Amino acid sequence: MPATPQRGRALRRLTIGAAVLAAAGLTATALPAGADTGDAGHSARAGRTVDVQLLSFNDFHGNLEPPQGSSGTVEEAQPDGSKKSIPAGGAEYLAQSLRTARKGHPYSVTAAAGDLVGASPLLSGLFHDEPTIEAMNKLGLDVTSVGNHEFDEGRAELTRLQKGGCHPKDGCYEKGETFRGADFPYLAANVTDEKTGKPLLKPYTVWKHKGVRIGFIGVTLEGTPDVVSANGVKGLKFHDEVETINKYAKVLNKQGVKSIVALIHEGGLPASTSYNYRCDSPGPGDGISGPIADIAKHVTPKVDALVTGHTHQAYACTIPDPSGRPRTVTSAASYGKLYTDTTLTYDRRTRDIVRTSVKAPGAVNHVVDRTQPKAADMTSLITRWNKLAAPVAARPVGHISADIAGRGAAAPESPLGDVIADAQLEATKASDKGGAQLALMNPGGVRSDLAFKASGSEGDGVVTYGEAFTVQPFTNMMNVVDLTGAQLLTALQQQVSGPNEASPKILQISKGLTYTLDMTKSGAARIVKDSVKLDGTALDPAKTYRVAMNEFLAGGGDGFTAFKDGKNKYVGPSDLDAFTGYLTAHSSADSPLTPPKADRITVVK
Repeated sequence: MPATPQRGRALRRLTIGAAVLAAAGLTATALPAGADTGDAGHSARAGRTVDVQLLSFNDFHGNLEPPQGSSGTVEEAQPDGSKKSIPAGGAEYLAQSLRTARKGHPYSVTAAAGDLVGASPLLSGLFHDEPTIEAMNKLGLDVTSVGNHEFDEGRAELTRLQKGGCHPKDGCYEKGETFRGADFPYLAANVTDEKTGKPLLKPYTVWKHKGVRIGFIGVTLEGTPDVVSANGVKGLKFHDEVETINKYAKVLNKQGVKSIVALIHEGGLPASTSYNYRCDSPGPGDGISGPIADIAKHVTPKVDALVTGHTHQAYACTIPDPSGRPRTVTSAASYGKLYTDTTLTYDRRTRDIVRTSVKAPGAVNHVVDRTQPKAADMTSLITRWNKLAAPVAARPVGHISADIAGRGAAAPESPLGDVIADAQLEATKASDKGGAQLALMNPGGVRSDLAFKASGSEGDGVVTYGEAFTVQPFTNMMNVVDLTGAQLLTALQQQVSGPNEASPKILQISKGLTYTLDMTKSGAARIVKDSVKLDGTALDPAKTYRVAMNEFLAGGGDGFTAFKDGKNKYVGPSDLDAFTGYLTAHSSADSPLTPPKADRITVVK
């Protein structure tokens, strides 16, 4: 995601005293390839190696409070083959977990692999994620890579998050307080200015502690422009992840830094969704697929561990590096629900991490469970920002009769996705508001569930503006465009072909649009052409349809290039306004909204 992940049990590590004993048994075969073994007396010298604890997480997305519904749980495989759902996440528990894990480990470094901010709940998003940066400073984050969502508000805002200063439009949020920025470096090795060619932010940093030096290189996925609005990446160029990491690994080596960790905001898909899945049980690397598997096979052996993200999955795997030696590749799901604990055995003489031909650094994912005490400073931070957000966040906008699954839904079509698509259609269907006949919603834009249980004092079943914002945090403007039936079919096929074939992105569709998705086939053939119908009538390739979608999709985001050919664009309200307006119009305390059946797409497995 080769140590077996085990909940609630920390991987046994050497204390400094035990390291003295362990060093005595160190042999040349346990050294990194090409290491100078020196004389036998020096090899056995006390204190030759020291265990460095690497704690890591990814894709926090401003979830200071525990995520609602199934978005706030992790799946744990049980000995009998069943699966258990465990509530997890939230800054109060993540901080406590990390602080507890650090005890007894004098050499401990904490790193992240991007998307700490962006697509955040109202508590953080309303304040341009300043609360999350403050929380990361407090919990002791040492370094992070950028992720695609760090670019949601553009390069100037990302630079402000790093360097500090009040927001250029909204100003300072607390009287007499100026936002100080991140205490930790944001690394963006593969992001350069189009004109100057210079890196946007630092490409790497070196963590130092009592003579131990570990280099960190941070990159985001090369395809960031495909998943971020054009304004967010304007004037920037994104480079190949492998080439960039290999380039800076050489730079670090020339500086005498031999121990290197790559922080990569790109990920993979494990064969199981359980966080404690034994990733290497089928064989080295067999348990994970997706972009990171190929990246890991080509990143230089100079890099000793890969901390990854983006796919919101949990894994602690080993994948052989180009020299054939095992190397850990880890990801800790999302929203602060897990953290990864990796042991890096540092050799003081070679200044490298000990990786033999049969053993990589030990890595294990742990649940950030909510049964532990809360970190008091995080509780105080959340209370302070909640007070500022309360006038906006607590306003009721609708009522629901039960949980409506969105981000946490297991099927390609989610009940909440249907609600959002219906809301977008309703907001744009009038002839003077775009004249839309159908609406399409990108699945990645549905950021949470709607939970029946009250998150505050609003009462069960009440949907607050803050909860709606958590589901739709981007406030993208709605677009309505002309597309021919042929173009619409091509767009549907792009859900499961091209860049989306390996990991399909199934659009959420408004009421009236139906089709069959045949996952036994491959590529574009997964969309059964004759099954695509609008209000019971087969899609006409030559006919023009008015299609509503958010501006991100209309710009060809998420690999849906067919939408860029849309004509006669009409710009409507924001997706959030469409969503809250629909909830208000279609629900009340006496007549709450019930979860849709999510039966518009027929899936053949």
